[in-house]
Amino acid sequence: MRDLYQGQRAMRNMRRQAMQRGVIAVLDIGTSKIGCLVLQFDGPGQFRETDGVGPMAGQSNFRVIGTAHTRSRGMRFGEIDNMAETERAIRTVIQSAQKVAGVRVDHVIACVSGARPQSYGLAGEIRLDAGKVAEDDIARVLGACDVPDFGRGREVLHAQPVNFAVDGRSGLNDPREHTGDRLAVDMHVLTIDGDAAGNLVHCIRRCDMELAGVASASYASGLAALVEDEQELGAACVDLGGGTTGVSVFIKKHMIFADAVRFGGDLITMDIAKGLRVSHAVAERLKTLHGGVEATGRDDREMIELGGETGDWETDRRSISRADLIGIMRPRVEEILEKVAELLDAAGFEFMPSRQIVLTGGGSQIPGLDVLAARMLGQNVRIGRPLRIQGLPHNATAPSFSSAIGLALLTAHPQDEWWDFAMPAEAYPARSLKRAYRWFKSNW
Repeated sequence: MRDLYQGQRAMRNMRRQAMQRGVIAVLDIGTSKIGCLVLQFDGPGQFRETDGVGPMAGQSNFRVIGTAHTRSRGMRFGEIDNMAETERAIRTVIQSAQKVAGVRVDHVIACVSGARPQSYGLAGEIRLDAGKVAEDDIARVLGACDVPDFGRGREVLHAQPVNFAVDGRSGLNDPREHTGDRLAVDMHVLTIDGDAAGNLVHCIRRCDMELAGVASASYASGLAALVEDEQELGAACVDLGGGTTGVSVFIKKHMIFADAVRFGGDLITMDIAKGLRVSHAVAERLKTLHGGVEATGRDDREMIELGGETGDWETDRRSISRADLIGIMRPRVEEILEKVAELLDAAGFEFMPSRQIVLTGGGSQIPGLDVLAARMLGQNVRIGRPLRIQGLPHNATAPSFSSAIGLALLTAHPQDEWWDFAMPAEAYPARSLKRAYRWFKSNW
């Protein structure tokens, strides 16, 4: 745990140094698309010690000065499958973004969409010797959290304090200077597969880039697609990507749960390719231009010429109705939504004050998906487009860019994490088992 803590602190310091120099890149490495945004910051005077809880989570204003995206290669289920192909794709998109921005970028922050994420809820409590909460008391209470056995090969990606309590007064975001005898904390920890994360780090460093941070794609998508009231009252963000579908749950402006299922839009494309005996490229085009999940009487009469999609009328003169295409797509979409419902049940989403569900990601643009999701997941469902940020071109405002835009917001406005505090050497947590999510039901 100590090595992980020191490594995360080093990346945090690297992010601050890159921001002080004024330029940093964010990299969204997905299964179907790799996107890169080059961010320009205000300069070294933008940090304020009073922002957030921790002393290191400086805030900043920024604008996008360069964007690029390319087809992802060598990725499968959000994880690297072919290192050489992924490296070439990353080099291509970074060089394109640098060319648009007109500057050289040395530091990059990336997000992970696969790697089998798992959420844990930790709790810690200490006695306040001085009768008032000081900076080192926050570090001590975070170190007092009982850490479960995450399993072999698991790495902590996020460790965020989501609630503080002083003598039973819960719901505090910043407990410093509060008087009392006891300080308690609830912390959300997200772990991922260490090998998958290591492959991503190694691939980025092979591209001659310094890694200044890694974040969850589900977390980033939620920051971009959920409005402020939804993050406050309780909402779930469902990011339908190409290889995975990520789920993140927010309340009180904190992420308290994140997970992902290894189902995405690529499986829908594969079903179309197999069902109609066409190439993967043709199947993707059919899904994009003619796809849907809600058939009407008109769809039986709307014919799609497969030869027109392939451009080869001599070898393929077949035609299908749009209803037939919907009949191929709908079972897979229903299966994905069923997996999402299982994750939401595991997170205790039904206990939320406001059970809002926001669909984002490239797969959310399938016509009729919000209607089907409302029947399967709940009535409060909407399609979420990412928030507009300064300098972002119009072609990068689609739901498929939610992860990249959310990562830019997280880079400029990071939430305090465990490694933002100077942890005493003797306060590193002991490895004892605790029941996960017990704090969720008791506090929220």
